[in-house]
Amino acid sequence: MSKLHIRKGDTVYVNAGDDKGRTGRVLKVLVDKNRAIVEGLNMVSKRVKPNAKNPQGGIVRQEAPIHISNLNVLDPKTGKPTRIGRRRNEDGVLVRYSKKSGEEIQNG
Repeated sequence: MSKLHIRKGDTVYVNAGDDKGRTGRVLKVLVDKNRAIVEGLNMVSKRVKPNAKNPQGGIVRQEAPIHISNLNVLDPKTGKPTRIGRRRNEDGVLVRYSKKSGEEIQNG
């Protein structure tokens, strides 16, 4: 299992698919499936039986996972999509950085 370039809380840009060109915040990363759920993107309609939370039942709109190869983290400096690198900072801690600007990417 390898580390992923995307983490929960990152702001990402969608490279491909129906939501191409849109941005959103990562709500959840499904590491085993190499997918991420992005807030407000890749919405699907799901039929729901009546339950305590939704007594009427019916159709609910919710986010579906997007493969991480179709996502790029946004550069904190320029706000444009960038690739991610890893390096050790002055404290010797491994951090992610933007390949475009060299800026360190904060978690979340």
